[in-house]
Amino acid sequence: MEKEKLKRIFDFLEEKEQQNSPFLWKILNNIPLTKEDLNFKGNLDLEWTNIISLPEGLKVGGNLNLRHTKITSLPEGLEVGGVLFLRGTKITSLPEGLKVGGSLYLSDTKITSLPEGLKVGQNLYIAWAELKKYTDDELREMVKPGFIKGKILR
Repeated sequence: MEKEKLKRIFDFLEEKEQQNSPFLWKILNNIPLTKEDLNFKGNLDLEWTNIISLPEGLKVGGNLNLRHTKITSLPEGLEVGGVLFLRGTKITSLPEGLKVGGSLYLSDTKITSLPEGLKVGQNLYIAWAELKKYTDDELREMVKPGFIKGKILR
């Protein structure tokens, strides 16, 4: 279906039926987000999209998949309840206080250090990443007062 037809359908649903357009539609088409949109309850899969940024204050209840996107940074206040996949992105740093309830995949990234206050509820994956030069103890010390609850897998 053509993009313009989809836009007309979503506009109609918002205007006549008081139905919000899907989050994915909004974010991929640079449509302003509501406060409710920033609390995304499920898994958000943006792999291989042309997305270059995410909104500040975004909270994803499930997994957030940003593999192989054009994103270059993550917003302040980002919280991910499940797994955060960043493999193959051009991200070079993570925001302070990032919260990931599941595992954090930093494999094949250019991230050179971990931010203070980072909270990872499960494992940290750093294969083919710049972070491999640090020992596990150095990485855990870097994030204090945050934590990495699981293993650091190289």
